[in-house]
Amino acid sequence: MGRTGMGRPLPNPTAETRSFWEGCSEGELRYQTCEACGVVQITPRSVCSHCQSALLAWKRSSAVGTVLSFTTVHRAPTEAFRAMAPYTIVMVDMNEGFRLMVNCDRALLPTLAIGGRVRIGFEDVDGMKLPHAQALS
Repeated sequence: MGRTGMGRPLPNPTAETRSFWEGCSEGELRYQTCEACGVVQITPRSVCSHCQSALLAWKRSSAVGTVLSFTTVHRAPTEAFRAMAPYTIVMVDMNEGFRLMVNCDRALLPTLAIGGRVRIGFEDVDGMKLPHAQALS
């Protein structure tokens, strides 16, 4: 985490993560695939986590997945997140084969369920677009 907005820590893009965050700012969820072995990885790296090849490509996700798990945080772990509480964090199995942990849009809460289908949207937080789970429309 890097810069903060109103006390909330925000991601600090690096050379490896820049394409991911640029995608978010354009409203698209990106992930890496290895062109040597086909492994999908969401954590951006300079080499494949499976075969160590440097032949990596960025792909655009459908931004749709299935809820694996979720939890509601009532007591924020740090002062920086106190204003957000309560908030819900969702673990989503994306259609492309990677998992993503994101905050949940409050409008989704009444229908949120394990096994439910969600879409990843983007929330503007102090000038940075962050992925979050929302209802599949």
